[in-house]
Amino acid sequence: MELFFTGILILILSDVLSLFFSEKFKFKIISIGSCVSSFLLLKLLLFKSEVLTSSYSILPFGNVVFEIDSLSRFFIIIISIVTALASIYANGYMQPYLNKGKRVASHCFFFPLLTAAMLMVVTVQNAFFFLIIWELMSLASFFLVIFEDDKKEVLSAGIKYLIYMHISVIFIIAAFALMSVYSNSYDFVHFKNMFIDYPHLKDIVFLLAFIGFGTKSGFVPLHNWLPDAHPAAPSHVSAVMSAVMIKTGIYGILRVLQIIGEPTLIIAYTILFVSVITALYGIIYAVNQKDIKKLLAYSSVENIGLIGIAIAVLSFGLLYHYDLLIIFSMIGCFLHILNHSIFKSLLFMGAGSVYLKTHTKNIELLGGLIKKMPYTAVFFLFAVVAICAFPPLNGFVGEFFIYTGLLYMMKISSSSIFVPAILSIAAVALVGTLVILAMSKLYSITFLGLPRSEHSNNVKSDVAKSMLIPMCIFALLTLFIPLLLPYITFMVVPFKAFCNFSYGADIDLFAVLNVLMQMIYIPVVLIVFIGLVLLVRFLLVRKSEKHETWGCGYDKGNNHIQYTASSFVSPFTSILTPLFKKIFDVKKPKGLFPKDAHYNATVEDVEEAYIINPVLKFDEKFLSKFERLQDGNIQHYILYGLIFLIIILIGVVIWG
Repeated sequence: MELFFTGILILILSDVLSLFFSEKFKFKIISIGSCVSSFLLLKLLLFKSEVLTSSYSILPFGNVVFEIDSLSRFFIIIISIVTALASIYANGYMQPYLNKGKRVASHCFFFPLLTAAMLMVVTVQNAFFFLIIWELMSLASFFLVIFEDDKKEVLSAGIKYLIYMHISVIFIIAAFALMSVYSNSYDFVHFKNMFIDYPHLKDIVFLLAFIGFGTKSGFVPLHNWLPDAHPAAPSHVSAVMSAVMIKTGIYGILRVLQIIGEPTLIIAYTILFVSVITALYGIIYAVNQKDIKKLLAYSSVENIGLIGIAIAVLSFGLLYHYDLLIIFSMIGCFLHILNHSIFKSLLFMGAGSVYLKTHTKNIELLGGLIKKMPYTAVFFLFAVVAICAFPPLNGFVGEFFIYTGLLYMMKISSSSIFVPAILSIAAVALVGTLVILAMSKLYSITFLGLPRSEHSNNVKSDVAKSMLIPMCIFALLTLFIPLLLPYITFMVVPFKAFCNFSYGADIDLFAVLNVLMQMIYIPVVLIVFIGLVLLVRFLLVRKSEKHETWGCGYDKGNNHIQYTASSFVSPFTSILTPLFKKIFDVKKPKGLFPKDAHYNATVEDVEEAYIINPVLKFDEKFLSKFERLQDGNIQHYILYGLIFLIIILIGVVIWG
């Protein structure tokens, strides 16, 4: 554990040290600190599997235990990789802000702090101290989100995020308080023993924790902060938040699931139902987005739903003691967490590169960037293929095992399990289809065709190397993970967290290893085939003459005869109109020679439009009735305090 805390200390030192350097050197300091810290942590964990434990007497929390078990180890690995590469990317991304004189001291202070908080959250075993670190993580990410605090929409998104995080922590506190009262301890190890004597508390404790941690992860219906916070934050922060920070919520759900032991049927059904709804809801709204980062944010909601489905399948496996189901669902769950961390980081970094060069996040105003930003376009394509779960890239392997887990779930001899399994498979298949639609729209409208506005037409070159290098590493990871699948799986998937069988002696493990070995052939064959196609194309193109494509009588194409992002998905969205609230901004052409006309349609989240906004309006209207009490008169405020004290004293006398 000494090496782990050395890594944390390096992060904190780089944090403090950056305050004493000029603005242009701050990001270099935190990048060096993040990379050194990540190197030490990966060196400690990648090739070791034993449990590491250390305890400290910290007032007023008492004896606080930090433990790196197989579950913590997995999350530390992905946190280390993503944050280190994001810190390198930040050097190039934040340069225009530095050129404009924007101060970045607070941003550089909170970025390493967020990383350190996430690392401690997944290792601390004391509920009280966990909540302190959890709040520190939320506050650090809040200040990172509101970096551009001069923009009203950014502040609004940040406040909304903070409100949701405090709603989240209320439910987590309730779950921990219940376990603390019955176990008479704050330690997770005592929580486990408590459920032996009080098994009836499993449902209520898990549901409270699921709401709390699920809000952090972005499960529907408590997902609304996510589509606002991601577009507001700088792109490297969006990458960290989507790739690893929301996964701390998944960690919390898995840790509570591990603590309660064998889940109940209510727990398994709840996770499955909420996760299926989350996956469908997220991708349906992703399809309709024009803001590139908001589209990716809703895509994160969809992927959290897929991870939740894998956790639900794991719960059924634990409930029915089905070893093979447990193994396949764990591989699907943890590989998809890892893969999503990689390709979603790459997508947000690609989106940040596009925004940096075009100064817009509106897909409708882009186009033709593949010729002007070729490296970004290629790396972004890797991420798009990966998130669509196409082989030979890494998104395929995680979703393959989620499907496999659902298919094995159908083998449970219960009609009450068979029907949900069938419906879940259908839902995941539909989600996969819509992901292809959303991502093909995103890539084609952004990078292909002709520039649709001056935003993309004025781009002259690609982004800086400090931004391209992290994207290149993520792109290579999407390719190499399937090629090293057996090794990666047994190195990172925390089987010991939920499996009790003897490793190497159980026939189920060998069956899984055989499947993993066979899956290597898929990417190898596809890579060879793609290579041959490209070689043949190169030989043919080299000997051929280039001509303009026949344009049906037009001299050449123009940006007015291309698909827009809206028209691209219109055939699909038109059949789901009741699920959206569309807001139209239309100015019709007038006269024989109209000079000005426009049409714009945006989609608002129905939950926010019909539930959250009406509640907020009612709350505002109700509180406005008490405005007269805030008249600025100090004597009146003293009187209010005196009245309150009298009421308290009367209460003590009556009920004391």
